[in-house]
Amino acid sequence: MAEFRMTSARRTLRGATLAVAAVCVAPVAADPSPPAAQSPDRQKAAKQTELQGVEDTIRASDEQRRSIQAEIESIRTDKARLMEALIATTARVQDAERGVAAADARVDGLGDKAATLNRSLQTRRAAIVEILAAVQRMGANPPPAILVRSGDMAEAVRAATLLSSMTASLKGETERLARDVEDLAATRAAIALERQGLTRAAVTLAGEKTRLAALVEARKQSLSSAEAALGSQQKRAADLAGQAASLKDLIARIDAEEAQRKSQEQAARAADERAARDIETAAEKARNVQTAALRPEIAFSAIKGRMPLPVAGSILRTFGAPDGLGGVERGILVSTLAGAVVSAPVDGSVLYSGPYRSYGRVLIIDAGEGYYVLLAGMERTYVNRGEAVLSGEPVGVVGDGSVKMAAAAAVGAAQPVLYIELRKDGTAIDPGPWWAKTDIEKAHG
Repeated sequence: MAEFRMTSARRTLRGATLAVAAVCVAPVAADPSPPAAQSPDRQKAAKQTELQGVEDTIRASDEQRRSIQAEIESIRTDKARLMEALIATTARVQDAERGVAAADARVDGLGDKAATLNRSLQTRRAAIVEILAAVQRMGANPPPAILVRSGDMAEAVRAATLLSSMTASLKGETERLARDVEDLAATRAAIALERQGLTRAAVTLAGEKTRLAALVEARKQSLSSAEAALGSQQKRAADLAGQAASLKDLIARIDAEEAQRKSQEQAARAADERAARDIETAAEKARNVQTAALRPEIAFSAIKGRMPLPVAGSILRTFGAPDGLGGVERGILVSTLAGAVVSAPVDGSVLYSGPYRSYGRVLIIDAGEGYYVLLAGMERTYVNRGEAVLSGEPVGVVGDGSVKMAAAAAVGAAQPVLYIELRKDGTAIDPGPWWAKTDIEKAHG
């Protein structure tokens, strides 16, 4: 929002400059012949006509200024809505990315369970085959009838005992097999359901990213147009200053040669002075707003425990942990999805935005009070040096993980990694106490 206030002030200055331009140009264009070449009556009539033209121009400039002010208010509202849409869309994209990651994890877990059940069925298959084979052999060679020979009585009892034992064992294996088959079928159905949900989440994520890209492009174009308009108006103001100087010289000559028109000339000079004061006042307001735009509206120390993580993912290493290279971590490492959106965690101004060694694209944000936030490992950034950013505003995206920082390589992360560092007066400090509790729970969940 601070950036929009700065742009609005620039446009206010532009409106005031245009209004004075109309006043200044009219008298210069109507440069009369020297007073000595005209009679006093003709000189008086000419000056009265010129004064009337100046007054008409002032009235027209006032109407134009009011129209420009209304346009400025409309543009300010549109820019505020664009920024709200950017921040809200970024939050939805990050939530969708968390959903995709969670669904992937659930599908992997169900897949492991299905594989375990299959191995269990394969293990018990041999025992079931042996029992069925014994039953088949018994059917092919049944035990002798008790009344045929009295000596077969013991053999018949043994056969009956064996058959009873085998029947109980077969029944138990059959029941366990049925339970495993039902569990396997339910697991496969759950996998199918999770894959459907994952597909829907991926479609939603793609749509939100398309919307986010369009909003970011609109913001860039709007900012470029405002900067171009500011440069044009600065040149126009310099031209008008030269014209105003020529007009004052002309009025001074007429005032020295024609005393009876002194009151009219004094009115014209007063109008010029009022216009100059309006320009100076508007310029001072613009300078004040521009200075305020580079300062966060809320002190960084006041958001301790409420700063959001700039990306959706899982924390791999925390501040002070061994970095795998013989030292300790000066920041934190967050593993995330390929192409994940990175948002500004604080309000502030951009000190650096660009590539740095093997860290990918690096972004440094001045949060005020001597605090700086460093984000490294991005593939693209959306903001440039000197721009003001708001907390939650999209500032870049991570890559696909093919290019790794030294810290990420030491961890052995397969997914892209974002490195986050918090500094106070040039010294790295633990960012843990600053993060919002809900974001930390999600990152560790």
